[in-house]
Amino acid sequence: MKVLRIVANIETPDIAAAMRFYREVLGLDVVMDHGWIRTLGSQDKMKVQISFAVEGGSGSPVPDLSIEVDDVDAALDAMKAAGFAIEYGPADEPWGVRRFYVRDPFGRLVNILSHR
Repeated sequence: MKVLRIVANIETPDIAAAMRFYREVLGLDVVMDHGWIRTLGSQDKMKVQISFAVEGGSGSPVPDLSIEVDDVDAALDAMKAAGFAIEYGPADEPWGVRRFYVRDPFGRLVNILSHR
């Protein structure tokens, strides 16, 4: 047996808010839509990963989600332009990533990062 995919499921009464944050700002694609559930992802091949942590690194809290992007500064600018408050960073971390934390519309702490 091998795991093919891991999907985070976030309960919300407002799927439109998810579309604004994850689709409009971050650029994810709608890969499934049944009305009551909408799954966003990428048409590119994504890695299957799940992390467990006692802290978020550099003394920060553990984020609920980590999303790797190709240009973290462009993502940061897009989040700010959309009115989302940055809670940490941007920071160039000693383990080789540049990142920032932002809360999605549902209060989830999201780690947006790029490898340097």
